[in-house]
Amino acid sequence: MGALVVIGVACAWLLLLQLAGASHVVYRDVETAVVAANVPPSIVDPLLRTGYHFQPPKNWINDPNAPMYYEGWYHFFYQYNPKGAVWGNIVWAHSVSRDLINWEAIETAIEPSIPGDQYGCWSGSATTLPDGTPVIMYTGISRPDVNHQVQNVAYPRNRSDPLLREWVKPSHNPVIVPEGGINATQFRDPTTAWLASDGQWRLLIGSAAEGGARGAAFVYRSRDFRRWRRVRRPLHSAATGMWECPDFYPAAPGRAAGLDAAASAPAGRGPRVKYVLKNSLDLRRYDYYTVGAYDEKAERYVPDDPAGDERHLRYDYGNFYASKTFYDPAKRRRILWGWANESDTRADDVAKGWAGIQAIPRTVWLDSSGKQVIQWPIEEVEALRHQPVTLRDTVIKPGEHVEVTGTQTAQADVEVSFEVSSLAGAEPLDPALAGDAERLCGARGADVEGGVGPFGLWVLASANLEERTAVFFRVFRAAAGDKPVVLMCTDPTKSSLNPDLYKPTFAGFVDTDLSEGKISLRSLIDRSVVESFGAGGKTCILSRVYPSLAIDKNAHLYVFNYGKADVKVSLLTAWQMKKPLMNSA
Repeated sequence: MGALVVIGVACAWLLLLQLAGASHVVYRDVETAVVAANVPPSIVDPLLRTGYHFQPPKNWINDPNAPMYYEGWYHFFYQYNPKGAVWGNIVWAHSVSRDLINWEAIETAIEPSIPGDQYGCWSGSATTLPDGTPVIMYTGISRPDVNHQVQNVAYPRNRSDPLLREWVKPSHNPVIVPEGGINATQFRDPTTAWLASDGQWRLLIGSAAEGGARGAAFVYRSRDFRRWRRVRRPLHSAATGMWECPDFYPAAPGRAAGLDAAASAPAGRGPRVKYVLKNSLDLRRYDYYTVGAYDEKAERYVPDDPAGDERHLRYDYGNFYASKTFYDPAKRRRILWGWANESDTRADDVAKGWAGIQAIPRTVWLDSSGKQVIQWPIEEVEALRHQPVTLRDTVIKPGEHVEVTGTQTAQADVEVSFEVSSLAGAEPLDPALAGDAERLCGARGADVEGGVGPFGLWVLASANLEERTAVFFRVFRAAAGDKPVVLMCTDPTKSSLNPDLYKPTFAGFVDTDLSEGKISLRSLIDRSVVESFGAGGKTCILSRVYPSLAIDKNAHLYVFNYGKADVKVSLLTAWQMKKPLMNSA
């Protein structure tokens, strides 16, 4: 009876599309997927909505805000439009979780209600005061004509409520206003505050200097979290354009355990502690970070790499923006959130009724050299794994591809370890592209034969490979005496037959030792997002894709090799991923 009902609904849907003038349709029953001739690509298909990434039931979301852990609950706030699937009418939506994977939506936390935010409640952060009270500081828009930005605070109405359902704004808001020549339209996104050795709080606000040419993170100090005074010079600045959504936190090289930025003064942290300063580039729409030293007395931060503000190390080389970390005291780790926007059209978003997701939360730490951030999906996501299949000790010859079967892969977690038989045939690196991974990937994409690579995964692939998203490595021969250069790339140019999509290639170099020819890849596949981690999390790439054929049971997974050297899959494990509780009403 259930099958008959489904078939009846499908037939009715088919009839409606035909009456509407559709030249072809996609038809599915409970057992199989039948693709009719000339099927029109459609990204409004509900099966493209993610299964285990964070998102509300409908409407627009963007920046992650004020993640925190309080009384046994993880709290996540985010920019949200309650009135539609496009940006506007922004409030702070609020969800809670016990495990960072299953989420329950509760009351809106912050919305326009006072002169300091009457035209918008933009991004901010949470700080835990010494008595355990959480406080949120956020950017409010106080004048609509020029997006005049000020900083406000909000406190829980009832600290004994572990869900923190209600927040109140004291009458002394705004607590920070743009003064001293700061552009009021470039003054936003306060960080989590930290308590310094002099007993004063400090926090950063993203801004710009020199007419907007330089990004700047300004330091503000306070003894009571109410009256704040700006330090004359910014903590750091660079010729990048305006900085928004700054983040600043301590980390110990080679130590996966996180450090709480608000708990104690930097002076007590020891000589091996470094600091990470992350900024989101308003004009370029990506996040970059540097690692360096923080001088509390001088109120200055200096990157270890003098060229760090030019090299632009990124958390993620793909669709990942406005990121925010927080310290998780329950598991003594630092967790990173980041927003991934859609890559379709505004009209598509309105039609499907939703836009934007959050990346899977990642644990972050410094590698043993102290030169870069390592990222890995939080361990809790592994609880969603089931129905694993494996591929072991399989050699992929040049020009070959092998399908991984036995589990559904439209919503999956895949881990694979590769071994390259020889690096001798690696192609030389074009000096003109040596500093630009994205251009290099665009020129030497997944379908361009190489010496060592491209090799990797085709994910969300259709049965006949008309659609496929490639996540791969390619190895280049560097100058004499230098180690090989490893490129990691996500190439979605063939991800969909839909012609009206933004399908850029994303790429980053991987700082890894290939002396034994081994490298690993992990990809979290979730219907319209592919989130990949190379070499144990040294290079990460998130891409949004919208297949028209490779949907649900029609999605396939392959390992491929378009290089001239054999590549062995030492071990590949693919798990189907269950759907968690996700903000359902």
